Amino acid sequence: MPPVTPVNSIQSSAARLASRRPALCFRVYPGGATSSYSLSANLKDKPLVKKERVVILGSGWAGYTFARSLDRTKFEPVVISPRSYFVFTPLLASTAVGTLEFRAVLEPIRRLPGVDFYQGWADDVDFARKKIHIEANATDDLVKMAVIPGPSGPGAAKLRGVKGEEFSLSYDKLVIACGAYSQTFGIDGVREHASFLRDIGEARRIRLRVLSLFEQCAHREDPTAPADSSAGRLTDDDKRTLLHFAIVGGGPTGIEFAAELNDLIYEDLARIYPGLMQFVKITVYDIAPKVLPMFDQALAKYAMDTFARQGIQVKTEHHLERVRLADGYLGAEHGALRIKVKECGDEEVGAGLVVWSTGLMQNPLVEKLAAKEFALSGTKEVTHLEKDPKTGGLVTDQYLRARTNGDKGGLLEDVFVIGDCSVMENERSLPKTAQVASQQASSLAKRLNSGDIAAKPFRFRNWGTLTYLGSWKAIHQSKTELKGWIAWIVWRGAYLTKSMSVRNKIMVPVYWATCFLFGRDINRF
Repeated sequence: MPPVTPVNSIQSSAARLASRRPALCFRVYPGGATSSYSLSANLKDKPLVKKERVVILGSGWAGYTFARSLDRTKFEPVVISPRSYFVFTPLLASTAVGTLEFRAVLEPIRRLPGVDFYQGWADDVDFARKKIHIEANATDDLVKMAVIPGPSGPGAAKLRGVKGEEFSLSYDKLVIACGAYSQTFGIDGVREHASFLRDIGEARRIRLRVLSLFEQCAHREDPTAPADSSAGRLTDDDKRTLLHFAIVGGGPTGIEFAAELNDLIYEDLARIYPGLMQFVKITVYDIAPKVLPMFDQALAKYAMDTFARQGIQVKTEHHLERVRLADGYLGAEHGALRIKVKECGDEEVGAGLVVWSTGLMQNPLVEKLAAKEFALSGTKEVTHLEKDPKTGGLVTDQYLRARTNGDKGGLLEDVFVIGDCSVMENERSLPKTAQVASQQASSLAKRLNSGDIAAKPFRFRNWGTLTYLGSWKAIHQSKTELKGWIAWIVWRGAYLTKSMSVRNKIMVPVYWATCFLFGRDINRF
């Protein structure tokens, strides 16, 4: 029989071990997240210190950059977003035409080490109790599909209103980085019929639509039969309608998509559908006197001249008033659209695809938080977040802390706003770009990591603006101005170096080389 160790000997051994190596224990919070504590043998000398939970609303340029920059040894970052990935938006237009594959511009949030993630929408924030109310978005779309009965029988499968699980999550510090939505200015039919280019799902739908339009126009049951719209066969006018691609908005997103689409059509699809090239037309509509307003007049003119040589029409000072489905079989069977333009009178313009890129409007959560009145713990004064009257964004001080607009005004010391939904009180003209959002996120993370939030106010450093024009040409404006092939090299080099992960820094040039050698991917899937 082995000797029995006295109890007091075990206790003394445990005490010696604890004095040499601190133990680690965890506290469980609502939502399943944990925070760690370091326990010392001499608890009177070293009180328990927990890592602060920093909740980040959004996984865009601001939210993702902040989450990957925050010191995980000091903080416990938690990301809440309806999508489980970050999108490298400057290359999104390339994925919409097959130059790049979709996964080459995505970064999964769950692969950030030491970062917790909840897929869902932040529905509300209780600033007094420091709690966020969340609706989960983890259910597959196949589960949400249901056959909605029609008046005379079963209808098509549609997404039914399945509400996700609701729960609350506490925070020590809150970073609002939920971004913005595409601005439609309330124009009739835009939400229902136009396509947007802000997420990977939208890029995929655009890619499928473009390839589908060419396939529809190339198909005829009997090649010897004459075209007859009454018999469901496309006439030449029908093909001109379906192969008209209208891009609304003359900013970098709209211009780059028009350029990428032109490359796809004339470098790849022209070899497959040579007989359809006579019907193809790409038009850029913009309400402003010139496209690319962030560039000086010389570079903007170079862009318009380049488009003119490529056959892309640019119509400035044109006001779109309505987008609707075309009448008859062309709309019902082929999804053709009609656009009403003020400058064209009563005559409507036909198009097979309308891509909408006209600016940003605030996220509904931002609108809700700005209208919310609350009293902070320990006070009776009712206050609310300050809202910028021009853009609707939340106003911050120079350290990106949220401003309140009560009787005296003040700050929410533990609430920060960055990215497209923020407006700095002393720099209200900052552009809503990825460059600004990522710099704000890096600046805030650096100051939190240092422990001094007021160490240095945020200052935006403009690294320049780039736009691709197609056919290996681009424009670049900063301290020096570049255009043509040299600017295209800078454009590709800048976006490659800014890719977040090593994986995508490798995959992006691989896809570029594959496109150069073998052409773009034209598979429909």
